[in-house]
Amino acid sequence: MLGRFHELSVPTRDILASVEFYERLGFTQAQARDVWPHPYAVVTDGRIVIGLHQNPAREPSLTFVQPDVARRCADLERSGLRLAYRRTGAEMFHEAGFADPSGGLIVLLEARTYSPAGYRPETTSRCGYFAALGLPAADFDTARRFWEPLGFVAGEELAKPYPHLPLTSDHLSIAFHRPRTLRGPALIFAEEDMAGHIAHLRDAGVEPHGGLPAGLDPAANALLEAPEGTLLLLLSGEI
Repeated sequence: MLGRFHELSVPTRDILASVEFYERLGFTQAQARDVWPHPYAVVTDGRIVIGLHQNPAREPSLTFVQPDVARRCADLERSGLRLAYRRTGAEMFHEAGFADPSGGLIVLLEARTYSPAGYRPETTSRCGYFAALGLPAADFDTARRFWEPLGFVAGEELAKPYPHLPLTSDHLSIAFHRPRTLRGPALIFAEEDMAGHIAHLRDAGVEPHGGLPAGLDPAANALLEAPEGTLLLLLSGEI
């Protein structure tokens, strides 16, 4: 229904500061295309892609590539979804957006806005293995009912390392958490030796941020915050 996952799109007021932060984490830049009228950069660890938009008016979103956006919009509307916006005019770069039950924006684009970077499957950043995108959801059952028709498969609700509901798809895994667990979306990385990764990050000048979910040991887990506000949760073990 959604197409192929493209990027986590986030607005930033200082695109250079955001790029420099992710490069310190071991991310690299992909070649951005001249699509948007505002400054735009793309960073990736080979598994997750972050689109940095220096445009405060652009909302954070999960962005997918769907070649026939206009037709897909009609399908979504017939299924009962209400579009937040739709730009499919003859002279436009086609895109459309709609909200999930928690108010998060999902965007469909007609084509890629960057050239894929060449990565081996085992490539990771200094944060370790990217495991899932964490999203807040007040009601896990509502999240499951919304996302499964869009091509995601829900697993069983898990209690550790904190209460969460995992969903998987071909290109992206999501882990829904309670809003009180984390204040917003988070990139989740998981490694058995996460303490070692955290030490290497400190050596690179990246200090953990406060606000770890309750019950997580700060000696082996960490929460980072990018300049634009994106959270990165580094977990010891599995999610």
